[in-house]
Amino acid sequence: MDLYEYQGKELFRRFGIPVSEGRLALTPDEARLAAEGLAGPVVVKAQVLTGGRGKAGGVKLAEGAKDAEEKARAILGLDINGHVVHKLWIERASEIAKEYYLSITFDRGVKRPLFMLTKQGGVDIEEVAATSPDALARLHVDALEGYQPYQGRRLVYAAGIDDPDEQKQILQIVGRLYGAFVGCDAMLCEINPLIVTPDGEVKALDSKFTVDDNALYKHPDIAAMRDTAAADPLETFAREKGVTYVKLDGNVGILGNGAGLAMSTVDVVAHVGGRPANFCDLGGGGSAQGVVDALEVITRDTQVRAIFFNIFGGITRCDEVARGILQALDEMDMSSYPLVVRLDGTNAEEGRRLLAEAARPNVHPEATMLDGARRAVELAG
Repeated sequence: MDLYEYQGKELFRRFGIPVSEGRLALTPDEARLAAEGLAGPVVVKAQVLTGGRGKAGGVKLAEGAKDAEEKARAILGLDINGHVVHKLWIERASEIAKEYYLSITFDRGVKRPLFMLTKQGGVDIEEVAATSPDALARLHVDALEGYQPYQGRRLVYAAGIDDPDEQKQILQIVGRLYGAFVGCDAMLCEINPLIVTPDGEVKALDSKFTVDDNALYKHPDIAAMRDTAAADPLETFAREKGVTYVKLDGNVGILGNGAGLAMSTVDVVAHVGGRPANFCDLGGGGSAQGVVDALEVITRDTQVRAIFFNIFGGITRCDEVARGILQALDEMDMSSYPLVVRLDGTNAEEGRRLLAEAARPNVHPEATMLDGARRAVELAG
């Protein structure tokens, strides 16, 4: 779950990471009142769950309360990468002497948290990695050992930060950022930029904070931060149905059982020249009703032209999936969707028999995953 900047900064503050004072505003009037309370120049920041705010005109400096109101009026309603601005963060302006970049994320390749630090802050980290890879210091942390201060010193020295006072402050922030990452079950905690003011104070000027959805049951306060209105409506509907679903930009709907098989199905559809419309996981013990719910979600995407069922029966029984397909065909108008079905594993023969006896004209059985992908791409046109 991605958090807005102001929410991420609230969590930063809880863990002792210094941030600028700010207020949330939903209207130009609220922006003016917030600026009056902060006094002096402020920065009016669009709150959207995407990057590129500054380039899109979503971050503006205001000299005072009246200017903040005008800037807020210009930013509210702005479309930034498909996200419409409904919230603003009014923050006391900071003078900037230096801009650094600091983050911690989970490196799936080595199954460890990964720190990254560079003096080239304020730009996309991908750009730094591509143009100046040696300027980006990286450090993995053994989760069993936990973060140790000597690791922070190694990270700071590797990044080439040589001012003793800056080193001391950044070392504290590195340790506290690890605390936030672990304490909130985060997948990413990013500060870009981590600034140094002319007075030598180091603080987080921005926040990108992503929390593992699977851990939200442990953090009801963070779960309450989810903005359902900003989420993709299809993914919100899927969550209500208890379906694991991610929308993609294609026309072949995909339904597999188990995350690994569903991801492989996405890959094989792309491999044969198709464009997957979604990732959808029926789960390890998929039921007939689960199939109906998943199809309800998939068919709400108007881009879908064909649906590929790729089922390998382990815990999931193929005959139960077949019953779910037939139930969905009875309950929903699926006549415009060709359904390519590949069943293998537990009760696969029984499942194939049920589909053959039903003889639905838009159901196309295939023996292998590759054949099924090719057929689905062909039928999607």
